[in-house]
Amino acid sequence: MALIKATCSDCGDVELRSKDVRVRMCLDGGAATYLFRCPVCRMVEVRNADDHVVDVLLAAGVDCTEWHLPAELHESHLGGPISHDDVLDFHALLERADWFQTLATMTERRPSGGA
Repeated sequence: MALIKATCSDCGDVELRSKDVRVRMCLDGGAATYLFRCPVCRMVEVRNADDHVVDVLLAAGVDCTEWHLPAELHESHLGGPISHDDVLDFHALLERADWFQTLATMTERRPSGGA
């Protein structure tokens, strides 16, 4: 099993086995990170990894997890971002006895177009 040298932000250089390191790759954007738990202080460290680092870690036998960006990032949203005042208004709405009916009325779809 390969020994991998990494740097803990508190302890400095540490040696890890390949089973102690994980690579995470985003299949949509190509971004990758690797993570490990420092064997000295037990703190989890996450570092960005370029293609070369990913290739070296995978060649050393490190496990890789692949993931996709959430589909919600590609949805179109109407209106602006939610503000602090919007959150306060929603909180006040939830304190009312008829909050559900009011919310249902606010979110009803109205028919568009002519007669």
